[in-house]
Amino acid sequence: MTFKPLILSTLALAILAPAALAGPVTVTLENIQKQTGAIRLGVYDAAGYEGGKAVNGADIVVNAATVSVTIQGLAPGEYGIKLFHDVNGDGEMNSNPFGMPTEPFAFSNNAKGRFGPAKWDDARFEVTEDGAVQIITVN
Repeated sequence: MTFKPLILSTLALAILAPAALAGPVTVTLENIQKQTGAIRLGVYDAAGYEGGKAVNGADIVVNAATVSVTIQGLAPGEYGIKLFHDVNGDGEMNSNPFGMPTEPFAFSNNAKGRFGPAKWDDARFEVTEDGAVQIITVN
């Protein structure tokens, strides 16, 4: 009896099997002062958080002081959220002549930035097969 076909078929299944996906990430945004425009939310992995591309995200219409969104399709791992409230709907995070944001913004874990975005170590959170929950206060 030979185990070679069994080993080869097991390897083939492992290679062809899709990567496991994490459960949904539910993000609730609180303390929204103006019920206009949209929240522009990006979900980043460690490689993208410091200025790279988001791996997922959402544009959430603001029609209440609290809004929620569910993000799906992430692999299990660590992620960080950056968001801003595009109050005037121009698609950009507006700033004053000194570069300071004039529209509300926030980060996962309610992390605070000093002279820039919150640091990865403060904003990162774990997404498992069960998913994750983030409740973020919009500043």
